[in-house]
Amino acid sequence: MEASGRVIATPRGRDLVLVRSLALPQEEAWAYLTDSELTERWFGPWEGDDRAGGSVRVRMRFEANEPAIRVRIVACEAPDRLALHTVDEYGNWELELRLESDGADDSLLTFTHHLDSDADVGDIGPGWEYYLDLLVAATEGTEQPNFDVYYPALREPYLAKLAEAPTA
Repeated sequence: MEASGRVIATPRGRDLVLVRSLALPQEEAWAYLTDSELTERWFGPWEGDDRAGGSVRVRMRFEANEPAIRVRIVACEAPDRLALHTVDEYGNWELELRLESDGADDSLLTFTHHLDSDADVGDIGPGWEYYLDLLVAATEGTEQPNFDVYYPALREPYLAKLAEAPTA
């Protein structure tokens, strides 16, 4: 398995960018990013105020002990863009998900994690690879991937990508 994400230098630091093709029209793909019953299939269910400016509590179904995290909704522009902010024991994370139509029946998801200067992309990159592949499996009804395939195998490739992307 290869690391599919890119680490890109930006004016404010670095971004980790991953792309997935979803075999769903954009509106249906949007539901997998925003409907609690569907997010439960690949990330975890949530409850709370899902409007821009609101916050939700997400239970991470695929982590040990299913921890709950608080997520602030920075932007929710259906069916194109979802921007989120989380603060937990792993850091202060700014995430952005953009969907675009890729033909009549497919969508392209671009996931961006705006990295803090001290973010460990060697841990973060493999985790997002895993979660986004869980999303693809959920949308296609295929077998869920096993995290052991992603980590630690992709740790070093992501650290190499970080070294190749000096800050702007």
